[in-house]
Amino acid sequence: MFLQRMKKGLLLLGVFLMLASCSEYQKVLKSDDAGKKYALAEELYNQAIVENSKPKFRKALRVFEQIVPQYRGKPQGEKLTFLFADTYYQLGDNQIAGYQFERFVASYPKSDKAEEAAFKSAKSYFADSPRFDLDQAETVKAIEELQKYIDKYPNGEFLDQANEYVAELRIKLEKKAYEIAKQYHHTENYKSAIVAFNNFITEYPGSPFREAAFYFRFDSAYELAINSYEVLMQERLNTAKGFYTNYNKYYPEGSVYYEQIQANYQDLESKLQNF
Repeated sequence: MFLQRMKKGLLLLGVFLMLASCSEYQKVLKSDDAGKKYALAEELYNQAIVENSKPKFRKALRVFEQIVPQYRGKPQGEKLTFLFADTYYQLGDNQIAGYQFERFVASYPKSDKAEEAAFKSAKSYFADSPRFDLDQAETVKAIEELQKYIDKYPNGEFLDQANEYVAELRIKLEKKAYEIAKQYHHTENYKSAIVAFNNFITEYPGSPFREAAFYFRFDSAYELAINSYEVLMQERLNTAKGFYTNYNKYYPEGSVYYEQIQANYQDLESKLQNF
């Protein structure tokens, strides 16, 4: 019985302290005292970092939103602006975090936190990059911001991470371009497929999809040729033969598509002999 009463008492005490804390928070939030708000926001932010508490980050954010404009241009403004941006970052609000960190770097380029802010801005855009099959405007933006960081801080603390993110995003762009070209091939739109694979091979010389692009470019040209009117067939067969030569130049016997491409090439040669 004693332990039950003790537990009940501690629970009631906890509820009382929580209500008192909420009451104090609301009181400061509604006050006009910027100094108290600054102290409360910083305290909540620090607690949230230690506890990894999203609710406390959200509470801190409400206070930051009220006082950031008041401290702009003042000595405390630099720290406050960084904490404000970082609160959005910790909450995973990537677009706003990226924008706020950009503003911080522009406003305080000589700050000790400028490099961290530049990286976190770029990382926020990286985190907002969508799946490869969706619009890639955010991916392009993320690459631009990461490259800005790399160029500005060639020996920076976050350089390795930034380079890894850029490589990952570039592969995403490559995959989207490759899949678009491949879709043309699979829907038998061979003319568009050839153009798309030509563009892909030119734009992404080091891509992991490069061999497949060479193969499907040849296969598109081959299918276009053998399904053409006779008056067009010879020229198109020769175009396909050129693509076969290109494939063999870079991907000799033993490569992934070698056997597939040889069978079609033999048929291509036999058809060319008829002209």
